[in-house]
Amino acid sequence: MAARRTAAAGSGEDGKSLPLDELMPWSVRPLRTGRSWVMGPDPAALRARWERLAAAEGTEQERLFRPSRSRTPDTPVAALPGRATGTGRFAREPGACPDPVRILHGAFDEQWLLPDHRLIDAARPELWRVGDERQLFMVEHGYVPQATGPALSVTHLLPDGHSPAGRAGRIRPLYRRPDAPNLAPGLLDVLRARLGPEVEPESVLAWIMAAALPSPSGCRVPLPADAEVWAAGVELGRELVRVRLRGARGGERPRLPGGRRPYVRAALPPRPAGIVYDAEAEALAIGDGRISPVPAGAWEFTVSGVRVLELWFGRRAAAAVGAVPEGADADGLDAVGARGWTPEWTSELLELISVLALLDGLRPRQEALRARLGRAEVPLISRDELRVAGVLPVPASVRLPASVLGHQEEGPEGQFALL
Repeated sequence: MAARRTAAAGSGEDGKSLPLDELMPWSVRPLRTGRSWVMGPDPAALRARWERLAAAEGTEQERLFRPSRSRTPDTPVAALPGRATGTGRFAREPGACPDPVRILHGAFDEQWLLPDHRLIDAARPELWRVGDERQLFMVEHGYVPQATGPALSVTHLLPDGHSPAGRAGRIRPLYRRPDAPNLAPGLLDVLRARLGPEVEPESVLAWIMAAALPSPSGCRVPLPADAEVWAAGVELGRELVRVRLRGARGGERPRLPGGRRPYVRAALPPRPAGIVYDAEAEALAIGDGRISPVPAGAWEFTVSGVRVLELWFGRRAAAAVGAVPEGADADGLDAVGARGWTPEWTSELLELISVLALLDGLRPRQEALRARLGRAEVPLISRDELRVAGVLPVPASVRLPASVLGHQEEGPEGQFALL
């Protein structure tokens, strides 16, 4: 109940928080693949699907492809930034299978994608263009009234912005280009004047991760004028980011405190049919397989009202037998490459349990921070102050992608693309 009251207080009713859309003004809509078979948890299956599609001809290739208004086997499109794939019609010259790339599907599911623009209805090239070793992507989760769970995710991977429930949120890169953060112009100057010269784009992102709250119109963020409160929130946010990055960017892989670690106590079956949580034993039963210890907070962890572990398992259980995920047409490439439950999935499951348990352990600190921000004695930076400083309203130009081309990109049929 306390979490629900806090969420309501941060939904804009008190007028003290600011829309995330005004703090990080450039956002991109979620990816739209148009066909489920281009993405999945097993990269070997994606390669097998490509080979099957490339070998097919005529109407059979078209049937397997699953055409849409945006893409058919005869659609020429520009290559994705940084990807040397074909730009001619797939039916005429499919080329070699591109190496699948790791992406974040939804809030926690790291899957694989065939990075060929001819196969994807809306790949959002502007996101691929700004992905580099420094970039972080913030993703808003779908808003579901009364649902508990985090309002945002952050990842170094390309995110697809998918939401298991509610309307999908926006994707917000931290940087519009390598030397330009995706922050309202002048915001850093105001924060440094109020909170200290050490405020950097990464610390703003950390604060948002710690303090943001969902609302029907999008996430809202209170900005403190108290340096001590800011420092506490940034420290918490950095820890949230570290856990979610799972060892990327030089960090450590997630580990539970006190030497606890989930182990496989009984081997998982090759084609598991279901997953059950034994709260008393802190164990996951997956068919005849068994994993423990699994803290209750990891099992109960939800995003937009959907239990993360159940959703993650369901997608892989379907892929293990060649079933189509989430209700798509079962006749096609999704069944190609099914090879049962893989050892890689078991390793990923163990790590995901640790990630969710650690995030659940940080939840009391988030609740305490939000409660502190609701007290009258904690001053907040107001919308009026940002208006006077010229930060608001945000210029329309910074809501658009920046021109970041330092090289030529191949357009449809081998022509060069212009940005």
